[in-house]
Amino acid sequence: MELLFDSLREAISLLLHLNQYVIDVIVLSLKISGIAVLVGLLIGVPAGLVLGLARFRGRSSVMALVYTGMGFPPVVIGLFVYMMLARRGPFGFLELLYTPPAMVIAQVILATPYITSIVTSAVASVPREYRLQAMGLGASRLQSIWMIVKEARLTFLTAVMAGFGAVISEVGAVMMVGGNIATTNGNETRVMTTAIVLETRKGNFEAAMAFGLILLGIAVLVVMPLTRFQEGTGGRWLQS
Repeated sequence: MELLFDSLREAISLLLHLNQYVIDVIVLSLKISGIAVLVGLLIGVPAGLVLGLARFRGRSSVMALVYTGMGFPPVVIGLFVYMMLARRGPFGFLELLYTPPAMVIAQVILATPYITSIVTSAVASVPREYRLQAMGLGASRLQSIWMIVKEARLTFLTAVMAGFGAVISEVGAVMMVGGNIATTNGNETRVMTTAIVLETRKGNFEAAMAFGLILLGIAVLVVMPLTRFQEGTGGRWLQS
């Protein structure tokens, strides 16, 4: 217990006097996870709309694949991306291994199934009669789809929170494809989760605790405003 309190006290002191190393790790973490969630939205939202609205042969298999993706061990995804980007892999010529883009790719694969499944469920939950009624009143196919998107739009915030939560706290995949590298010129591929692992192994528990507190704080700062916005404006949005 003494170790915990001592580490917590030192971590708070470190947070009050942030050095460049800590700042670099925080900035890179937010940059990589933010880009990954954005790309995940660009892929997951259209995919969710198609899966939620369309009925086609093989849809159940695609949905099973999406739900399976939510349960993929991150380290397995890291292994897959590593093999794809390794020198002897099919995309080795891109030389992306142990770079931030490789970490983004791994996180996109992690976030997209969450976003796709949530958007699919949100769109599918809108009564089919709404769309038929809109088309009966003269709305085009795109207009009727847009109406469904407006009905389900608040749930899209849940997709953002789920996708961000899945990637910001991930360690196995990003460590495997990023390498947890820091150089004398500044941070390269070290993010908060990999820094926690490294500092813990080195016995620097105060630094590990500081990164842990920052990670928790970022999660709260991201989730709470979105939740308040979702709850506070939901009624007004649905009436619009």
